[in-house]
Amino acid sequence: MSRELYNHGTRSASPLYTPEQRLRRDNSPWTLVQGVLAPLQFAVFLVSLFLVARTLLTGEGLFVATVSIVLKTLLLYAIMVTGSIWEKQVFGRYLFAPAFFWEDVFSMLVLALHTAYLVVLVVGWLTPHQQLYLALAAYATYVINAGQFLIKLRMARLEGRTIRPDETSEMVGSVP
Repeated sequence: MSRELYNHGTRSASPLYTPEQRLRRDNSPWTLVQGVLAPLQFAVFLVSLFLVARTLLTGEGLFVATVSIVLKTLLLYAIMVTGSIWEKQVFGRYLFAPAFFWEDVFSMLVLALHTAYLVVLVVGWLTPHQQLYLALAAYATYVINAGQFLIKLRMARLEGRTIRPDETSEMVGSVP
């Protein structure tokens, strides 16, 4: 087993970012893109969750709920693609960088369930209510995955506070 895979269980002992990765993260335009898309996707998720719940409870508003799920899924695709580009710039690989390995693994499940929803919608499999329950399953995984990323964001902020002033000049000098 490679050391890189083995170390996933011991992430707390090593920093989330090396000084060079932190600098690349801070200078990447994709960091801002992620910072905009993530809360936008969450806002659409909240509205969509309300619309789906209303439809399941009252039987009304199926079209609007469906449109909201499709919009949420498109935003998920956008954040996944741009997040992969960000990960490549910061860590040198599009997915499964050691610092975000488990978040990326769980993201694949989130993506699979959202994509399954689109497939059953387009093909006409399942009843509308079953489709909405599939969307809720996708949303449940999204909430868990969003929580994973929020924990990493908090870790990064806490680590950022512990950087020594002399590390900053080392970081600047190490970028080509």
